[in-house]
Amino acid sequence: MNVKKIIGWVLSVLIAAMMIFLSAPGKFMDFEGKEEMFAKMGWGVEIMKTIGVIEIAVAILYLIPRTAFVGAVLVTAYLGGAISTHVRVSDQFIFPVIMGVLVWIALGLRDGRVFTAAFTAPPKPISD
Repeated sequence: MNVKKIIGWVLSVLIAAMMIFLSAPGKFMDFEGKEEMFAKMGWGVEIMKTIGVIEIAVAILYLIPRTAFVGAVLVTAYLGGAISTHVRVSDQFIFPVIMGVLVWIALGLRDGRVFTAAFTAPPKPISD
């Protein structure tokens, strides 16, 4: 395994670990001020467990090599929802933007086809 792949995997695991072990648990646990915090964001507490399950699921899909591309798309969509929520309530939203960019950089380091697809012009169509 070359250095790029190792860096990509380390970054991918860190991103997934942050989602699974730092972000998602708060959606399952009760704590003081939880209802007010989620109400400020426009979400009810009853939907938070579902969002937590989705967060864990997309992070796991991102780590599995065979589903990593779909996982990256779904993590990006999930983070897009987080960005939208934060923008709507005039809250800071730079962290999910940075996370989204890092998701694709990490995947590109793991699998060079991602960078090739993103930065290579498509072949010109054959003229009749």
